Amino acid sequence: MTDNTIFSRLSQALNQVVVGQSDLVKQLLVALLTGGHVILEGVPGTGKTLLVKVMARLVQADFRRIQLTPDILPADILGTNIFDLNTRSFTLKKGPVFTEILLADEINRTPPKTQAALLEAMEEQQVTLDGESLPLPQLFWVIATQNSLEFEGTYPLPEAQLDRFLFKLFVDYPDTTAEKQMLLNSQAGFQAKRLDLAQLKPLATVEEILQARRAIQAVRVQDNVLDYVLALVQRTRQHQDLALGASPRSAVAWLQTSKAHAWLSNRDYVTPDDVKAVAPPLLRHRLILRPEAQLDGLRVDAVVGSLLNQVPVPR
Repeated sequence: MTDNTIFSRLSQALNQVVVGQSDLVKQLLVALLTGGHVILEGVPGTGKTLLVKVMARLVQADFRRIQLTPDILPADILGTNIFDLNTRSFTLKKGPVFTEILLADEINRTPPKTQAALLEAMEEQQVTLDGESLPLPQLFWVIATQNSLEFEGTYPLPEAQLDRFLFKLFVDYPDTTAEKQMLLNSQAGFQAKRLDLAQLKPLATVEEILQARRAIQAVRVQDNVLDYVLALVQRTRQHQDLALGASPRSAVAWLQTSKAHAWLSNRDYVTPDDVKAVAPPLLRHRLILRPEAQLDGLRVDAVVGSLLNQVPVPR
């Protein structure tokens, strides 16, 4: 298997800049390894945008950011053909979606029509403009952010769009030790707005990331672990508290992310612990609670925990 030393260095560098989010960093690296798009949710000021910007610098990837607002149109994301009066011909002006890492800031602040503009790009890795299909870069990776506390003036993502995202990751407040380290970093001169002063050295190339994605395909999955994933997926469709269970796309994603988690843990085989580790971020945005469960104050993560306890773990 390909050495995962690069990803160990990436993890260390990210944890030095975005302090106190080690679990989040590992889950983000799993998503990068599998090419799955990510939703980052958290209150303002917890480092969501900073994390993505630092990641792009460390892997030397082309990076674009869209600040999504209610008046953003699909053409503002995808691009459009513009008529040139001098040449009397149409010229394609590509939108910010034509990049390797795309940060869609506050995705739930833009209307459904604009949200849907990302659907084809995320699923097919191409954009269709005026009947012409244009391929996106091979690395193409979308990270969308949304604030967890603001509901007025927002447009919740529909199920079809949510299922295109591999993970939904919560960016929580750091603990006391981590937050003190942030203050010490600031005192020492670190400025989140001036990453050019942080002397971040590139640790990987886009080609190395793509090579690592190919490497995880060699990670072995025994039949009993495969059956374990299948049993968990099917149990979500029978759970008494769920109105909507995991889709077949979820099952495939669960298998791939489990392999990536094993690879990052220096193993060439998947264990049930790998399957469990990726379950919450993989399922929390795909499962829909029944109305009565919502009224009881039940959370999706609690349901995922009960699922993992109910299904026997293979030996």
